[in-house]
Amino acid sequence: MSESLASSAVARPLWRNRDFMLLWSGQVVSTVGMRVTTLAYPLLVLALTGSPFQAGLVGFAQTLPFLVLYLPAGALVDRWDRRHVMLAADGVRAALLGLVVLALTVDGLSVAALLAVVFIDGACFVFFQLAESAALPHIVPRHQLPTAVAQNQARELGADLAGRPLGGALFAAGHILPFVADLLSYVLGFLAMLFVRPGLQNRSDVDHRRRGLLADISEGLVWLWHQRLVRALVALTGAVNLVLSALTLVMIVRSQELGASPSLIGVMLALPGGTAIAGAFAAPWLHRRLRPRTVVIGSLWLWACGTAVLMWLTSPLALGAVVAVTALAEPAFNVVVTSYRYALAPDRLQARAVSAARLITWGAVPLASLAAGGLLQSLGARGTLVAYAVFMVVLAAVVTTLPVIRQAPRTEEIPRPE
Repeated sequence: MSESLASSAVARPLWRNRDFMLLWSGQVVSTVGMRVTTLAYPLLVLALTGSPFQAGLVGFAQTLPFLVLYLPAGALVDRWDRRHVMLAADGVRAALLGLVVLALTVDGLSVAALLAVVFIDGACFVFFQLAESAALPHIVPRHQLPTAVAQNQARELGADLAGRPLGGALFAAGHILPFVADLLSYVLGFLAMLFVRPGLQNRSDVDHRRRGLLADISEGLVWLWHQRLVRALVALTGAVNLVLSALTLVMIVRSQELGASPSLIGVMLALPGGTAIAGAFAAPWLHRRLRPRTVVIGSLWLWACGTAVLMWLTSPLALGAVVAVTALAEPAFNVVVTSYRYALAPDRLQARAVSAARLITWGAVPLASLAAGGLLQSLGARGTLVAYAVFMVVLAAVVTTLPVIRQAPRTEEIPRPE
């Protein structure tokens, strides 16, 4: 669907947008399948080898593409047909799962082969995510982008909530079952994508480039550097991720210090998932009624205060309840950040804008894990929470005074980029 076609659907709600619902529903299924095997892969390695180290290697191999492929993948996706990229990504992932199922059937799966499979699976995830994000303005009209972004977040959060318990249950019933389920999920995602109409980018931007890949990557990085508002929001998101992405580990350690059982820890960790989904559905309403600075600054202070409260709590359920409250703000914050990128980046740069931003925001996640491990080792869980609270309060105070955030316009006030 071209941008003009997307714009013609001004009054049509998203649930009546054929292409959006095909893409969204197909990815609901395949994302749940992916979450199922995200849990099943390390469980399978543990069952095959009994080695926690080799199980950890699986997670590393699956996330390694996030660090090494985002920039080149962004440049390539801006060159290629986005619909074809998404079809190829789901097709390759379905084929990979077919090979895993076949190997398990004949007892011929090695850890080395599994590492290769999960690396390619992670690479396909990177390409699909970039293509989907860049194609979204051609599927929904501009004023509905915040709602579409929030719906996609609800999809991811719901998949997190449902996929991991389902993966554990399927693996317990039979080691092959999670991989069969994921195979079927990618086939369904591929079939849904087949019926999405072509034309998910400006035709003049496809296959016309004659520059080198490094020049295209550089153009995306230069664009991000010259966009003061987007640059500030991306840096802010990376800083926030240094804390929020590591909270799960800190909460687990803190709960163990308090004598919590594994089942109670599971309940504690499930609480934020439910409220985050509620936050995703509320995010479009908040985006329409609040200034962006209110959402950004308000979210920061909610996270800062919540983190400060955590260090005083002595109940695992109370820890989960406080984090659940703070999780309400995350979707609205993400909608603001993503909406500015859509509003300011030209179509030919959309994938590279996403890749440059995610290199920073998602690149903070492994750093957060390393920092959390060091802090927990030296300060303990409560001391780590104190350090996080100080960091978040200082960050919120600094951002509250930044003119680039305080003076940020609404996205609908920004002229459409050329």
